Amino acid sequence: MKQRILGIDPGLQRTGFGLIDQDGARLRYVSSGVIKTESRAGLAQRIQTIVQGIASISHEAQPDCAAVEIVFVNVNPQSTLLLGQARGAALAALVLAQLPVHEYTALQVKQATVGYGKAKKEQVQDMVMRLLQLPSAPQSDAADALACAITHAHSAGRQIKGGRMKLS
Repeated sequence: MKQRILGIDPGLQRTGFGLIDQDGARLRYVSSGVIKTESRAGLAQRIQTIVQGIASISHEAQPDCAAVEIVFVNVNPQSTLLLGQARGAALAALVLAQLPVHEYTALQVKQATVGYGKAKKEQVQDMVMRLLQLPSAPQSDAADALACAITHAHSAGRQIKGGRMKLS
């Protein structure tokens, strides 16, 4: 099955995105990067930046679906709440783009990409680079987003244990 997958690693300061094309078992890197918000901006402006950034990427790249990392609960409830708001903004942008949205935990992403659920960020970056045959490791947030897209590609046709899907 041929499809273009948009991976999203939500964050209020830095939302990573990664696009891959899947053709059967073959994965091809398309693009990746980070949507950065101004740290001095108010929450509403930061959310707007995330929504507009994802809307622009979705419009230009025309993905078939999206894969988003599920937020983990931090020790700091305020940080968790802010991260959840950034994730909600990302989901809203994807739903408005009429994309099917698939959700994966960090554990699922690390297991599918690295083979070990407690892998470190550097290990994820390294495996993303190897799996997509990139000349160098992408920045951390972009690598996490690409890993999300890879996780979905690996789960095509089957549901990764514990994964969730939201329909647009």
